[in-house]
Amino acid sequence: MEAADFFRVSECKGQKTIDGEQVPLVLAPSDDGAKSSGCEALVEALKANREWVEGKVVANSGVLLRGFDVRDAAEFNAVVEALGWPDIRYVGPAPRTHVHGRVWTANEGPLEEFIYYHHEMVLIKEFPGKVILFCEVPPPSGGETPFVPSFRVTERALEEFPETVEELDARGLRYTFTALSKNDTKSMRGRGWEDAFATSDKAEAERRARALGMDVEWLPGGGVRTVLGPRKLTRVFPGRKGRRMWFNTVVGMHGKELSSATLGDGSEIPADFVRRCGEIIEEESIQFRWQKGDILILDNLATLHGRRPSLPPRRVLVATCK
Repeated sequence: MEAADFFRVSECKGQKTIDGEQVPLVLAPSDDGAKSSGCEALVEALKANREWVEGKVVANSGVLLRGFDVRDAAEFNAVVEALGWPDIRYVGPAPRTHVHGRVWTANEGPLEEFIYYHHEMVLIKEFPGKVILFCEVPPPSGGETPFVPSFRVTERALEEFPETVEELDARGLRYTFTALSKNDTKSMRGRGWEDAFATSDKAEAERRARALGMDVEWLPGGGVRTVLGPRKLTRVFPGRKGRRMWFNTVVGMHGKELSSATLGDGSEIPADFVRRCGEIIEEESIQFRWQKGDILILDNLATLHGRRPSLPPRRVLVATCK
């Protein structure tokens, strides 16, 4: 089955054109709906056109599959498997629950809070190449998943702060994050270290932390502070036009209660630089209203993503892939 026979290019409100490409690229069933709509047909089409789909994800930074009547976690898992990308286990502070197969809940933190823009697992040695999101229950208001073409942030930061960008890239960044031992679902960063490292044994947790590229400091009361770095401010990945991606979490972690972002030697990053970069990220953001059954495939090497506050109910599921 040829992709052109199954998919048609559609549009969504909030979509942008960047360097001549639609972001995200919206793919809907072809006009011959009797043959092309429905999850089973979608799965077969994805299996037959894996390279074509991956090419679109990389070229457009994100692909939105809309109108294929994907109904639940089991059907979403079938779509994930059909794409053929290997699984990668999530490691990070967000509280999540396993649902089915390779499918997990997205961040279970309070819906009224904004989850700041990030590349998934940006600080870990092995991070996903793709993040796939599925809307099972769209919220009545808000709850969008805004995302940002990462290279645009670097381009604009270089225009305004060329010396600072190059200095931070050369000197590297150091991050710290504090976690409790047990999960706290009242916090969007409430995942405990026992869940994150899949063990309650501190020695084993240290070993697994080192394998992921982080040091740990044990705190009174059973918590832990993880230390990562030095890390680059920007990265260039193959097949993405030589673009410098804003592959860091400086804005999201700088000066926060449970986290910090500094230069590699511990000296402070200029606050006005962090503030302005946060404004640039928001200005470059793209978002659309979730519809039931939507599947958004993001190139995690090229996009930051977040979550707008929303009214309940909202249920968005996720799979992370190499």
